[in-house]
Amino acid sequence: MAMTCDHPDLLPLDEALARLWTALPAPAFPEVRADRDDPATDLAAMDGVALRSGDGPAPRRLLGTLFAGDDPAAFTVTAGTAVRIMTGAALPAGADAILPVEQLREEAGLIHPLTDPEAGDHVRPRGGQARSGDLLLAADQPLNVARTALRAWVGQPLPAPTRIRVAVASTGDELVADPRPHQIRDSNGPMLAALAHALGAEVERRPALPDNPEALAAALRSPGGARILLTSGGVSMGEHDHLPAVLRDLGATILFHKIRLKPGKPMLAAQLGDLLVLGLPGNPVSAYLNALLFLPVALAKLEGRALPDPWRRGRLAGAVRHKGDRPLLHPCRLANGQLHPLPGKGSADLVTLAQADAFAWVEAPGEEAGTKVRYLTVV
Repeated sequence: MAMTCDHPDLLPLDEALARLWTALPAPAFPEVRADRDDPATDLAAMDGVALRSGDGPAPRRLLGTLFAGDDPAAFTVTAGTAVRIMTGAALPAGADAILPVEQLREEAGLIHPLTDPEAGDHVRPRGGQARSGDLLLAADQPLNVARTALRAWVGQPLPAPTRIRVAVASTGDELVADPRPHQIRDSNGPMLAALAHALGAEVERRPALPDNPEALAAALRSPGGARILLTSGGVSMGEHDHLPAVLRDLGATILFHKIRLKPGKPMLAAQLGDLLVLGLPGNPVSAYLNALLFLPVALAKLEGRALPDPWRRGRLAGAVRHKGDRPLLHPCRLANGQLHPLPGKGSADLVTLAQADAFAWVEAPGEEAGTKVRYLTVV
């Protein structure tokens, strides 16, 4: 029997992530051009001796030694001579080949080649990687470690390292430090702050917000230097779930609200001026997983990095049954390269979240043992 879709209006996860990525601005980076030939002169690619290949295997007299950074003008290689040279050093005039240490014998002050050298052997030729003025990297390419090195290589000013400031505030009148049976402690705030810190953000913990539209509006109007605000709770269908309406009243752009995912359906993302609000569900598993999926995307775009891919691939060591039409992220332990499903008790099950190593993506009606699935690793 075909399964009916109970939530045809819900946004698929991949589309929600794409909307977030598209909506956020990225830093502008200039193009990178070679400021000189690369290498700027012929360089030794190995430790050995620099010599004239035309002299064949005849013995050579050593004139001295060149290290990386030495001026090669101190030596000129002529017939019957050679210069000891280290990797990265510039070739002296007259030399056209490097004979590696392993291919020579030194005796009585003379170098005896054990092979017949050829012109260009173990030489990095001038301009072999780029010529002066060559375009090495187009403008506005996402920043990564290698591209940072390339900018330094051509003498370009380097982008200042950035840490996006993320404020974390739980919501709910039920959150107290010393709870009575009908109340709870705030575990989402410390959890989300720890996750944001682990992802490289500058984190600010804020006091829990009450279920009060005026208090929410005041907090949203005063971002206090934060670029991203993570909230948990207040985004579903309850009478105290005020965040969506408050954001609309303040003129925020709602990027999406409610996604096709279990747990995590009530997820909300909105832009209020320069502030990105990620409104996470209140249950801890939902809050954690939504933050794990959406916060790295936001941080990468704002820092000018490439879109991250959090998914890995693995096989289920046991079957996972799943009712409903939304994809399920199911808690698992990772052992011996396999995903061992845990008996999770829903989106409020913080105990199982703390025991899990990963969450497997499971489509309805479920997956059998041995099925290859994608999964998220727990940070």
